[in-house]
Amino acid sequence: MKAGILDYGAGNLRSLANALCACGHEPVIVSAPGEIAGVTHLLLPGQGEFSDCVGRLEERGLALLLKEWIANGRPYFGICVGYQILFDGSEEAPGAAGLGIFRGTVRRLIAGAGKKIPHMGWNGVSPVSPDAGCWAGLGSEPYFYYVHSYVPEPLDASVIAARTTYGDETFAAAIQSGSVLACQFHPEKSQDAGLRLISNFLSIPTS
Repeated sequence: MKAGILDYGAGNLRSLANALCACGHEPVIVSAPGEIAGVTHLLLPGQGEFSDCVGRLEERGLALLLKEWIANGRPYFGICVGYQILFDGSEEAPGAAGLGIFRGTVRRLIAGAGKKIPHMGWNGVSPVSPDAGCWAGLGSEPYFYYVHSYVPEPLDASVIAARTTYGDETFAAAIQSGSVLACQFHPEKSQDAGLRLISNFLSIPTS
């Protein structure tokens, strides 16, 4: 297999590249559609604002590439904003369209007493199917690192792969559908649990 990291000019590529190397795979950086040759597993470490991420992807021709990649059933791992852009839109950027791969809207976390936003730090994650598929070996409540103020709310609950409770709120920490895995937390910053999740993703077979 060959891992590729989508570079739209703003994501934190280094941390993810280091994590992939720790998993035994040296990734290639994909900044344009012509650089995708040979890549079998594609990852996007999104960072920053929703509409900026989508806009930069479109400018580089990577939004269409990503849509076609997913439509063809090829493995994709979206991280943070790389998860959020898979949906129709976001409260962070009213009127800006996402990729629309999945139905739903990205909403702001609900403020509450003693609950800080953005949500930063380690939090337990409850996989829907512990120790199965990409969650194999992670147990019933692995801990991952978060930095975010917004989270997707899928209309189709069947795609939710894991949930996290923060204060009085439970949200979709990750989704999985076919060869698409995406999460709000940062596996590349989550030590052993994060490396295990990335390794499991890289084991998804390609057609």
